[in-house]
Amino acid sequence: MRITGVELRRVELPLVGPFQTSFATEVVRSALLVRVVSDAGEGWGECVSIDEPVYSAEYTDGAIDVLRRFLIPAVCHRDIRAIDVAPALAHLKGHRMAKAALEIAILDAELRGAQMPLADRLGGTAKSVPVGVSVGITDSIAALLAEVDRHLDSGYRRIKLKIRPGWDVVPTAAVREHVGDAVALQVDANTAYRATDLRHLAQLDAFGLLLVEQPFDEEDLMTHVRLREVMSTPVCLDETIVSARSAADAIRLGACDIVNIKPGRVGGYLEATRIHDVCVAHGIPVWCGGMLETGIGRAANLALAAMPGFTLPGDISASERYFAQDITPPFTVHDGVMDVPRGPGIGVDPLPGAVAEHTTWREWVTTT
Repeated sequence: MRITGVELRRVELPLVGPFQTSFATEVVRSALLVRVVSDAGEGWGECVSIDEPVYSAEYTDGAIDVLRRFLIPAVCHRDIRAIDVAPALAHLKGHRMAKAALEIAILDAELRGAQMPLADRLGGTAKSVPVGVSVGITDSIAALLAEVDRHLDSGYRRIKLKIRPGWDVVPTAAVREHVGDAVALQVDANTAYRATDLRHLAQLDAFGLLLVEQPFDEEDLMTHVRLREVMSTPVCLDETIVSARSAADAIRLGACDIVNIKPGRVGGYLEATRIHDVCVAHGIPVWCGGMLETGIGRAANLALAAMPGFTLPGDISASERYFAQDITPPFTVHDGVMDVPRGPGIGVDPLPGAVAEHTTWREWVTTT
């Protein structure tokens, strides 16, 4: 396949309500879309970076710059397959989210030409996957419980609560008491805690949680090891896991019981499958994380979550969870699951009118 050019496009989708984590509050999802044009057709990808480098070192303006100046020129006007993308970009350090967006757009174009669904290419076998919902930090316990009720009424099987120092034990206890023991419940700290908080976090053992996700800094593996020594709740790593190698190291050190795989964070869906395989080989359950993706990223995540090692519900909520209008046909939840797209490539097409309505900037990038 020979790439003739790449369109970069920013779209802004207002969220149906503010989404607050330990590091930021989002009211609008500003997403970067990547459209690859080749002699075999076109393909779409989504970069999951956010506007500021607070979740990771990557941010959207930086992703645009590195795509425009370095990544796209490295793959344009040459015969290339998706499997060749990571090696072709390996000399360029970091920028995994930008690399992942370019790789999945190329993979989408390749698979559309071959009439193969992404799930089949990745080794996915499930026709539908169990999904959960992430609940941000709210202004009050009453507001938190009301939001949890709305999501349970919508059919979600698992609730994830965002926590931070000062908003952890009390809200978790309130939700557990409110929903009872039958609802799967987990918490996510997004690196908000320090080693001095070990005993405090161990109080969460009282609530029968599915897991506690990434309480400490992404580079601080040893404090996660220490947490597993004082806490019975399974420890899940998110930001720490950036490659199959980092996953293997974390498992070998005993820093986690579970791994959250976010394709953008690890450099692409092909590397995500390698992490899946490493974890399965070591008996570590995995699940697919989310980054408030539009339908383009959501479709690809569903294909990944169809792989057999994804045994826990992922953060792949319905479109209406975040957006009044998505830029693809909306994804819906039924009986706690979402269907895996079966069309070629990522399995969905952007809606031209919706994409145009929400576009704030675009640029065509090519090299001669």
